[in-house]
Amino acid sequence: MSLPSKAQDALDAFTAAGGWEQRARLLMQWGERLEALDDAERSEANRVHGCESQVWLLGTRQGEHWHFRAASDARLIRGLLAVLLARVNGLNGEELAGIDLADWFNQLGLGRQLSPSRSNGLNAVLKKMREMAGD
Repeated sequence: MSLPSKAQDALDAFTAAGGWEQRARLLMQWGERLEALDDAERSEANRVHGCESQVWLLGTRQGEHWHFRAASDARLIRGLLAVLLARVNGLNGEELAGIDLADWFNQLGLGRQLSPSRSNGLNAVLKKMREMAGD
């Protein structure tokens, strides 16, 4: 299965990064590109539980495909969310169900940097996406 173009961009950028410091900087830059959520969108109803940091997630369906927006109060998490959104935006519910989170972050060279709590949090985000997509 081919990657969405933004996911390919992420893969190219992170693969080209020389080491963890460069990847961490890149992650922060990606996090700054997240579409902003307004105060009303940062509601309890949109909060993802299972994350140590506060994370909010919104999803809209465009035909068969999903577009997600997310925010977090933690810089590193915003970066991780940004590369997760790059991977999942534009997918349909069936494709979302097939996403292997650990594999994606390993491809980006970020797998070792995911602590168990961050990994659990991102899995909670992905689970909520799948629930929204109704699989």
